[in-house]
Amino acid sequence: MKLAFPTPGEVAAQTPPDRDRAIDVIRICALLGVVAGHTVMATSIITDGVLHWDNLLTTSVIFQAATWIFQIMPLFFFAGAAASMASWRPDVSWGQWLMKRCARLFRPVFYYLTFWAVALTVLHKVLPPHVYDPVAGVSTQLLWFLGAYVLMLAAMPLLIRVTTAAHLVTGVAVVYLAVAAVDAIRLTVPSWQALGYANLTVWLIPGLFGVVYRRGALRPATALRAALAMLALNIALVTFGPYELSLVGIEGQRLANMTPPSLLLAGHAIMLCCLIIAAAPAIARWAQRPWIWWLTAIGNSGAMTLYLWHMPALLGIHLLFDVTGHPRYPGQPDFLAISVAQLLLMAALVAALFVGLRPLENHPLPGWDGPIAVSGARSVVVGILLCVAGLATLASVKWGLKDDGLYCTAVMLVALVSARIVCGSRSAARIPEQFAG
Repeated sequence: MKLAFPTPGEVAAQTPPDRDRAIDVIRICALLGVVAGHTVMATSIITDGVLHWDNLLTTSVIFQAATWIFQIMPLFFFAGAAASMASWRPDVSWGQWLMKRCARLFRPVFYYLTFWAVALTVLHKVLPPHVYDPVAGVSTQLLWFLGAYVLMLAAMPLLIRVTTAAHLVTGVAVVYLAVAAVDAIRLTVPSWQALGYANLTVWLIPGLFGVVYRRGALRPATALRAALAMLALNIALVTFGPYELSLVGIEGQRLANMTPPSLLLAGHAIMLCCLIIAAAPAIARWAQRPWIWWLTAIGNSGAMTLYLWHMPALLGIHLLFDVTGHPRYPGQPDFLAISVAQLLLMAALVAALFVGLRPLENHPLPGWDGPIAVSGARSVVVGILLCVAGLATLASVKWGLKDDGLYCTAVMLVALVSARIVCGSRSAARIPEQFAG
């Protein structure tokens, strides 16, 4: 496997002249923001044989307010939909197109799940039960994004029909009002809380904006005004409505904003997408700098590696500090010094994992990668199986790799393997490394 990186000159030579560099910058910056946010916010301590895995959001209203800046997951969906516009072709069947997108997305997931299967088998024997359970529960929590992202990609045949700003307003309004109706029901009828998962449609909103951005149908100045208006509306929802301040789930929330999504998160997605469209021209100019573009291209070539493997690194560092008597938890001695040490260790470990594991993301996986050509009924079956895999992935994160999460993960794997079988030939093919996202 090749570990060396191409030079800035080689990256520039491989970049198509018409590539929208702003999309790549947005995606990698959002990803790095997630990694940094998890690292800064995560806290843990082991007391009486119990691992308390928590975050700083529970200790400060200031940190909760900061999630309005650092909750940037909608930008992944925005960038993904915009990038998908380049690969979408009306003459390619739905299932075939979706399988090609999912082939790259899930390739590193197979390695990730294999790692956790081995690691948890070992940890189950050496860790106390109430330390093991939280670790197993957090192990695959990050995969929620993949499940929701696959469902958004599955909706691309509908999203692609949005060609004007008027279409965008109509589509966003339909989703926004539907989410508002669901929230109203779950606030007034406690027994209907499960209906909240219908609000997964929130993730269509950044997809709609990504399509419209790629078509150039929304002017930056208009987008900026819309962002400011939505910010004012979100402030009103928190001030006068039933919504919690934190856009990241914390214990004790009356109405979670993230799982399942709420109207406040829908508004946040609208605001973020409008802001990024307003800033896109400046971002594109910035991305013309050779070293900026080199870092962007290299980062995006291992985006899933960064996203997935930062969580085992974070858990490992916390367990190391906890068992050696130096927990990072509010009120502990040397909290600041421990925080700095963990940040430095995390940066070094994530960099090493990126260099070492990035090739797995870009190398064909025997039995998984290969020619994909399906049409008609087989295409529909493949598409449905991939949607089942996405839904099972979403469901699994409630438990992680324990209890019912094991069954959900098994359903995900069976659906993925079945989709691959329906696609036919599975001989490995060469995969372009740089801009496969």
